[in-house]
Amino acid sequence: MRDKDFDLSVHSGIKTNMWWTELKAALGQRINVEGLVSSLGFFSKDKHLAIPHVSVKDISYIDWVELKRRGFEGVVFDKDNTITVPYSLNLWSPLASSIDQCKSLFGNNIAVYSNSAGLDEYDPGGRKARILERVIGIKVIKHGVKKPAGTADEIEKQFGCESSRLIMIHFGSFNFSPFTDIVYGNRNGFLTILTAPLSCAEEPLIVQQVRFPED
Repeated sequence: MRDKDFDLSVHSGIKTNMWWTELKAALGQRINVEGLVSSLGFFSKDKHLAIPHVSVKDISYIDWVELKRRGFEGVVFDKDNTITVPYSLNLWSPLASSIDQCKSLFGNNIAVYSNSAGLDEYDPGGRKARILERVIGIKVIKHGVKKPAGTADEIEKQFGCESSRLIMIHFGSFNFSPFTDIVYGNRNGFLTILTAPLSCAEEPLIVQQVRFPED
């Protein structure tokens, strides 16, 4: 609502631009339109790319010991709704013991690869990435291309091995995430594991309203 004394000054323009930047970031992270279009292009040619290798409720249901025994060398996590609630930079506490076990088995070969923290478009300068690294103790891979576009080069460089020896974990629901992240992981040769979303409580109302029904 506009106040009668509201002046359309440079300052109000800055405020408006900041609001739009935040909204664009929120919508862009939850509704990856470019990713959807790109994914549908791959999906129309190779439908199997949208199917995860494994699906679990959350990462606490993953058998890290078995994955290590099978020769996998590292784990790549998505952030929002996979290990944190949306837009949080804190680990979701019920997952702490699973993360600790993962660290004990894979050591430093664990990283976050997210379309929020670490992505140039939504985290310029890497501020969120640095906070996440400090709070959770997991390396965040900085990158300039939004999933599902791009190759696995940055991730392979971080881990020092081919993507086929890595596990990629991300959440899914009846929105766009399964298409974008699953397609990215499968297209680049990872073992893909899909989890259910942790929470929708932290999403902005406008984002909740445009989500597909999940019942």
